[in-house]
Amino acid sequence: MKNSKLLKGLFIAIVVLPVASGLVYAFLFSLGIIGVLNAGFDWDAWQTVLFDKPFWTSFGFSLYIALLSVGISLSFALSIALSWQKKLQKGLLSSVIYLPLCFPATVMAFFSFQLLAKSGLLARIGYQLGFIQDINDFPVLVKDAYGMGIIFTSVLLITPFFIILFSNLYQSEKIASYVNLAKTFGASNGQILRKVIVPILLKRASITIYLFVIFVMGSYEVPLLLGRQNPQMISVAVLQKIQRFNLYDMPQGYAMSLLYVFLVVAILWVLYFKNPQFFKTQNN
Repeated sequence: MKNSKLLKGLFIAIVVLPVASGLVYAFLFSLGIIGVLNAGFDWDAWQTVLFDKPFWTSFGFSLYIALLSVGISLSFALSIALSWQKKLQKGLLSSVIYLPLCFPATVMAFFSFQLLAKSGLLARIGYQLGFIQDINDFPVLVKDAYGMGIIFTSVLLITPFFIILFSNLYQSEKIASYVNLAKTFGASNGQILRKVIVPILLKRASITIYLFVIFVMGSYEVPLLLGRQNPQMISVAVLQKIQRFNLYDMPQGYAMSLLYVFLVVAILWVLYFKNPQFFKTQNN
């Protein structure tokens, strides 16, 4: 009992209080109550963020990047985890699959830039093979309007994790037993895949999937190196507002960060409210 209270106290002191203090500071700064621009209470920053287009454009672009990246990663991860199930449990591949997790986002972003840029490896190979006649013939895959470079890098970063996750869930949920049971009832391989294996894996991994969507939405290094100035992902847009030389943008940056946190928490709350029992079973 004492250890439980001590751990809760440490959690509050180390995690909750710093985060709460940062949110309170950001809120007061956005209202002009504290900070270098403390000219008095006003809602100007919040009105600009709420009713102007840039914040919602950045939020929508971030959500688009996150959903597409996670969706592609899930497709690859499920295919690999199910096709190489035995190899992922033992042997060389069971160790090699962890190596991509060692690379930080910045390194992976530089790799993508060297691979996908107009002067990158793919463009050079295409030129040597005669597929393109000039550097401008190569499609724009970095700093493009659709965030293709960001999506490609995000997929590289998170797919190995999902492969490991699904491989472990396959064993822990004893899916092989369900597969054998379905076969005894005459189910085809396609039916087993669509109605047994994939639903179980996705349901058990759903919280992790939600968290990775939020993780990709809030990523900073990859969109900073591979993204355009417009549209920007939300993390880059917020930090540019806060760190620019124009001090009058700082309240807007803090307001944007708070609104983003509120929206993410609201989405998680809706998910929990719709199925609280599921969240409890995931934590057990």
